[in-house]
Amino acid sequence: MSFDAATFQPEHFRWDFADGVATITLDRPERKNPLTFESYEELRATFHRLDHDRHVKAVVIQGAGGNFCSGGDVHEIIGPLTKMDCDGLLRFTRMTGDLVRAMRACPQPIIAAVEGVCAGAGAILAMASDIRLAKPDARTAFLFSRVGLSGADMGACAILPRIIGHGRAAELLFTGRDMTSDEGVAWGFFSRLVDDVQGEALALARQLAAGPSIAHAVTKRQLDAEWNVTIDQALELEARAQAHCMETRDFKRAFEAFANKRTPEFQGD
Repeated sequence: MSFDAATFQPEHFRWDFADGVATITLDRPERKNPLTFESYEELRATFHRLDHDRHVKAVVIQGAGGNFCSGGDVHEIIGPLTKMDCDGLLRFTRMTGDLVRAMRACPQPIIAAVEGVCAGAGAILAMASDIRLAKPDARTAFLFSRVGLSGADMGACAILPRIIGHGRAAELLFTGRDMTSDEGVAWGFFSRLVDDVQGEALALARQLAAGPSIAHAVTKRQLDAEWNVTIDQALELEARAQAHCMETRDFKRAFEAFANKRTPEFQGD
């Protein structure tokens, strides 16, 4: 399933690749970058492919025109969903959940650059990323209750409480209200607030891409795997994971570089 990141041309979002960093830009600024059935599918397929691609070392996801993502398109998704039968609805909800699953399973760190509107499925895309940076004007809303749906969407009831705590997550999921950028950073949803959020996200992604990609993939995997184990089990999992990293050439390169007072140059092997 490998693909050429340098020549990849998706139909439903913009893709840029340089210096080991893939940048996904949701690019319907006139509608605040909503998702469609087709963009859901293409995003899911792209993150599945990244699980088999070692040229991409880090991913940035962002929106065009000053907004991140307004969620599912009202006319192209919400309207058609009201006319689907149970089987069709379940196929859709499983597909959207599989997008989150693919984002969590791909080995590359994903950085969300959030600004303006970040709502519904857009908030989920940010939540499913590994690191979130925000512009001070960001307004993040898990607004499912405002359209008659539960907060149990695309893993929100499992993932959001682990990021910001159960009580805060419950409030946002029950009310659908905006989480301000100040709340987001105070609660740990955002790592920090920056004015040039896309530039800062790209700089951070380049920093990660220059690092030990095998070790980063292990860190990402263990952050998820250790949600559901005891501390004793986690210690054993981490012992095995770290021993694996100690077998890599990058680990040896780092030792040689530090011993010679040089900056290590990681190669991902």
